[in-house]
Amino acid sequence: MTGTTELAGLKPRHFIWEMRDRVAIIRLDRPERKNPLTFDSYAELRDTFRALAHASDVDVVVLAPNGGNFCSGGDVHDIIGPLVGMEMKGLLAFTRMTGDLVKAMIGCGKPVIAAVDGICVGAGAILAMASDLRLATPQAKCAFLFTRVGLAGCDMGACAMLPRIIGQGRAAELLYTGRAMGAEEGHAWGFWNALHDAGALEEAAQALAGRLAAGPVFAHGITKTQLNQEWNMGLEQAIEAEAQAQAICMQTRDFERAYRAFVAREKPVFEGD
Repeated sequence: MTGTTELAGLKPRHFIWEMRDRVAIIRLDRPERKNPLTFDSYAELRDTFRALAHASDVDVVVLAPNGGNFCSGGDVHDIIGPLVGMEMKGLLAFTRMTGDLVKAMIGCGKPVIAAVDGICVGAGAILAMASDLRLATPQAKCAFLFTRVGLAGCDMGACAMLPRIIGQGRAAELLYTGRAMGAEEGHAWGFWNALHDAGALEEAAQALAGRLAAGPVFAHGITKTQLNQEWNMGLEQAIEAEAQAQAICMQTRDFERAYRAFVAREKPVFEGD
């Protein structure tokens, strides 16, 4: 297909990549330090999510923990130390790059599931926030730590996205104080879609990813697009945008397959076209 690429054989240098059927699993690869991000891993993740927008062999992405933790944010020595000595031009280039990772996650056209265990703080909390669905263990500790290191809570889209997930007042508390959000609290607030024991977390994430990958994946991409674009629309605009989006989906073979399966009293088998 024109404009598409295959990513199943990807061999990244700064994170772990695994394929299970048509589900890509990404893990940060420094478990001895609770999986911090570096300049290189930020950039490689950004580029990978950009490429996923054109991947013909990946339908769903899972961000998974490694060694009992998800991500401890930006590496203190590899990122924060160098930032202290940078001039404004370099600082802005860095903050734009980190924001571009979130933009790439939003624009990748695939559902992204965060499976979170243990530490999920700073930029790690942003990765979870920017995912479409979030599963966690009771041990998950999620914190937007930016004010704890003298920065504003408005990092990588947090002030736009977090209030839409958990509400303005709750988001303001977390972003002002930098305190950890407990797993049960985050579940009650709607940040976590479900909690699972550590031994069952990845199985649950893989099962959810499998269900999505077996669904109408073209239509899932349209759903993701509308969920994000409609933030900036009025109600009438949103209704019209959804009318156009649904009309597009009605031209897919998957829509016809679902109809024929219903008539035959069978379960539809979607093929993504």
